[in-house]
Amino acid sequence: MQKSTSAMRGLNWDDLRYFLAVARTQTITAAAKRLGVDHTTVARRVRELENSLCTVLFEKSRSRGFALTAEGLRLLSHADKVESEVQLASEQFTGAAHTLSGHVRIGSTEGFGSFFLAPQLAHFAAAHPDISIDLLPVPHFVSLSKREADIAIMLERPERGQYVQTRLCDYALRLYGTDEYLRAHPVSDNIQDLRQHRYLNYVTDLAFSPELLYLERTIPGATANLSTTSIVAQYHAALQSQSLAILPCFIAESDSRLSAIFPHELVITRQFWLCCREDLRSLRRISVLWDFLREAAELNRPFLLGERSEMQFPSFADTRVQDRPGDANHPVPR
Repeated sequence: MQKSTSAMRGLNWDDLRYFLAVARTQTITAAAKRLGVDHTTVARRVRELENSLCTVLFEKSRSRGFALTAEGLRLLSHADKVESEVQLASEQFTGAAHTLSGHVRIGSTEGFGSFFLAPQLAHFAAAHPDISIDLLPVPHFVSLSKREADIAIMLERPERGQYVQTRLCDYALRLYGTDEYLRAHPVSDNIQDLRQHRYLNYVTDLAFSPELLYLERTIPGATANLSTTSIVAQYHAALQSQSLAILPCFIAESDSRLSAIFPHELVITRQFWLCCREDLRSLRRISVLWDFLREAAELNRPFLLGERSEMQFPSFADTRVQDRPGDANHPVPR
């Protein structure tokens, strides 16, 4: 159905705020919480928006909540751009560009988010009380295009899309077991004998990235007697002294209950990528947090590579770091 000019002219930013909240949370209740209003207000405003546009923007289902229709998806792309422009205009004309305030949502892999980002961001939040942060440490990819996060830390560099991205850091993984396990199941001097041990692993067909499927490549012939979609679950299971596990050093090295096995021979190196949508990168709160994350990663390079067991925290005298190739001023080519 073609929309009338008067209907389209009736669009305003306040209507789109409600629409975007429902589109991103897929529930009226969650949208209301995000906006700080009653859920009946959200339902009414969305209904009024649909009436003004003479179309249906959402389809409600038990399994997916409020799912966007084809017309809703069309509006989403426009509303997303409007939101970015409003945020930028707000900073330019209200003086917000010179203050540190607002909301930022960060998506990350589960282990890195839980064991590295959470303690780092606790210090950042204390130093910048006017910036509120949502940290999403989840065992799956977070979508920047759907605005599930403003900043994402990924195992793989996005291949397409309007993103600013930089290689955040390298990190190492090693094979670990508890002293109790190693006493009960001694490891011989022959690395080939490792295939005889029991292992923890990812559920192969549910791993969200092929970068996680390193057990068979590292120890050919190894089999897992317990598999999970969560690296945090593998860590806790390894502490029960029933199996060995390949774990990130930033999780295992600081735990005295775990010991690395063949620490020099069995080392896996992977990378994390720091990504953000181009239209958000110039926001002051995004810029400062982006630079802080890069500084924290650089400061903790030995910790992330398993060369040091204690985490370090940046000083807040100056959270800015010098521009390096691959940062916002020198984005990695896509």
